[in-house]
Amino acid sequence: MEWVIANMAPLMFGALVLFLLFGYPVAFALAANGIVFGLIGIELGLLTPALFQALPERIFGIMANDTLLAIPFFTFMGLILERSGMAEDLLDTIGQLFGPMRGGLAYAVIFVGALLAATTGVVAASVISMGLISLPIMLRYGYDKRLAAGVIAASGTLAQIIPPSLVLIIMADQLGRSVGDMYEGALIPGLILTSLYVGYVALLTIIKPTSAPALPPEARTLHGLKLFIRVITTMVPPLALIFLVLGTIFLGIATPTEGGAMGAAGALIMAIARKRLDWALLRQAMATTGKLSSFVVFILVGSTVFGLVFRAVNGDLWVEHLLLSLPGGQMGFLIVVNILVFLLAFFLDFFELSFIIVPLLAPVADKLGIDLIWFGVLLAVNMQTSFMHPPFGFALFYLRSVAPASIKTTDIYWGAIPFVCIQIIMVTIVIAFPNIVSYGDPAERARIEQAGEGGGVDLGSLMQESDSGKQDEPGADFLKNLQGGEAK
Repeated sequence: MEWVIANMAPLMFGALVLFLLFGYPVAFALAANGIVFGLIGIELGLLTPALFQALPERIFGIMANDTLLAIPFFTFMGLILERSGMAEDLLDTIGQLFGPMRGGLAYAVIFVGALLAATTGVVAASVISMGLISLPIMLRYGYDKRLAAGVIAASGTLAQIIPPSLVLIIMADQLGRSVGDMYEGALIPGLILTSLYVGYVALLTIIKPTSAPALPPEARTLHGLKLFIRVITTMVPPLALIFLVLGTIFLGIATPTEGGAMGAAGALIMAIARKRLDWALLRQAMATTGKLSSFVVFILVGSTVFGLVFRAVNGDLWVEHLLLSLPGGQMGFLIVVNILVFLLAFFLDFFELSFIIVPLLAPVADKLGIDLIWFGVLLAVNMQTSFMHPPFGFALFYLRSVAPASIKTTDIYWGAIPFVCIQIIMVTIVIAFPNIVSYGDPAERARIEQAGEGGGVDLGSLMQESDSGKQDEPGADFLKNLQGGEAK
């Protein structure tokens, strides 16, 4: 029994991994592990029954969390836009614009993927929309099957890193940081990743021109003034919506939740203006939004139960000891964490990674002096590979569900691999050039950096001192009171 008491934390983590491997739903696996090991800890005298009295307060805290309100708003906005035909209009217009170029349709898919990411924030909506609309056209005009499948799946995953991404909202909540700062920090890395996709297609058109031919003249139906008018009328509404949402957040006019509400209202107005809004579409969008929001909240409740007991058995100290003892300091920690997240992404999606892994890694990163906004963006870029990993990537499954029979599953997998490699390169770029993750007022950040110069002070912790410093200590003291006996 002494061995069980001494190794409660690794046993608890191992049991969670076992549950997930058996295919149990993540939310219930997390909650069940927390409750079972909490009861075991009480039976062994390691914990007190009062531990579970903290659960109702924590669960009500989740329900009262204003940050999480942004998730249903942005999800609803994305679903309305996707079902109102915006993706179809954008692909047709940008396809006509880039049609004379080799790889023009692939460029159109990438740019539309970036625009959809900045308006919908939902990977499934982007991948399915572009798979239904652009894949048959690319195949009709002689595009390589692997390139066509890969570029559609990869462009759809831009919705994970380009604001208003849902994963960035979750990441900000788990790291205890501002969603607006997380959005601002992820913007440049998202644009760089988009540019890398474009660069890969351009390189491929030079090496193998037949893989991405230009559209034939008969397929280019719009020219001159007609094309210009189509571009203006098609591009201005989504760009205006992007500014309405992201611009107001970045300028400090609106909170992310308010920005999401304005985006949802803007999406409804755009759908009404296109005469594509009906009760069936509205009901379907609301039902899907409700399901996704419930999914997120259930996982968050489960992770809260697990996290409470895991911390009570000193699991956070166990993880901290493991990671702080790694050779290489910050760089050693970052290398190991990114390899771990990359491997876990084969089996877990970004919601599960955010709720299970991030709360364990964040305190260690903070102790090592790593800025948590930068760390969150880095993890978000890495977690993006969870949608592209053969054979379990969700973007690949979404594309498979709408791809014609002429596209084999192996074509989708082989097409995804180059883009997974590009995403890994992007992780390396973020580590090598940390300044590309920029947020907040530059003058204020410079002043804080100068004030902390030579003292080894973490910029991120200084910026959040007023929030995190006040919240962490009472929680820590309360938890010590709930543990049986003295703190171990």
